Amino acid sequence: MSTWTALTTLKSKDRAEALGLALETIEPEPTGVGVFEVEDGSDTWEVGGYFLEEPDVVGLALLAAAFGAGEFVVSEVPETDWVAHVRRELTPVEAGRFFVYGAHDADKVPEDRVSLLIEAAMAFGTGHHGTTLGCLRALDRLIDDGVRAMAVADIGCGTAVLAMAAARIWPEEVLASDIDRVAVDVAEANVCANGLEGRVRCVEAAGFGHAALSGEGQFDLVFANILMGPLLDLAPEMGRAVRVGGHAILSGILNEQAEKVAARYREFGFNLVKGEQIVDWTTLTLARIDAI
Repeated sequence: MSTWTALTTLKSKDRAEALGLALETIEPEPTGVGVFEVEDGSDTWEVGGYFLEEPDVVGLALLAAAFGAGEFVVSEVPETDWVAHVRRELTPVEAGRFFVYGAHDADKVPEDRVSLLIEAAMAFGTGHHGTTLGCLRALDRLIDDGVRAMAVADIGCGTAVLAMAAARIWPEEVLASDIDRVAVDVAEANVCANGLEGRVRCVEAAGFGHAALSGEGQFDLVFANILMGPLLDLAPEMGRAVRVGGHAILSGILNEQAEKVAARYREFGFNLVKGEQIVDWTTLTLARIDAI
């Protein structure tokens, strides 16, 4: 059975969100609608719908014109077992002491590595993307430098691979949060698959918007592998949440955005320890040096 996608772009976040809401009312109805910022610094937004029936191209054209968007590009997508496809393609990821693998590669896990089982699923963070890999490498360096983080949070956790990596190293419970319920469910499944129940707690929250995450100076280490815009917005909360002497590992940052993010976090008591570029993406390791 085929499905269809319909995609368009426009320059205004507000109009993109309004178009996304309007797209939900079209007939035949889409089974899902997404509004995303294009990660190239151009302030372009993508609006897309996923359909089980061929969409009404005339209705889509009228919607696009009404909101000043480009013409919707409609594509038919043949049925594919995407999880099986990804499992065939993904190979284990090595990041210092960490080894991230799928069940199909269980026989390849080295005995001297910290292993993390992550299956292909509907959440970001298998370790193959430069942002997740950069965060794992940054964590590996902090461990080599003798850092002991007894209170850790992973904001925008996706698969919870970063939270689980920290939980493999330090004994205290790690908090993992995501704004998306599907990601939280995937994270919880991964925690169970790795035998880390009681060591990683997964909650649904935007930023630090959960009672478990809201303590002043609560964390020794916080991961936030999201995007530049949310990271900039998160800086004041991060300044309150990370205790003096603690660290933040930030990613989801295009290389050309890194200085802007680092400068924003300097305003809230953080100094840059290291920035690492992996292809188009930069991961920042920051140390909290001043009370706000």
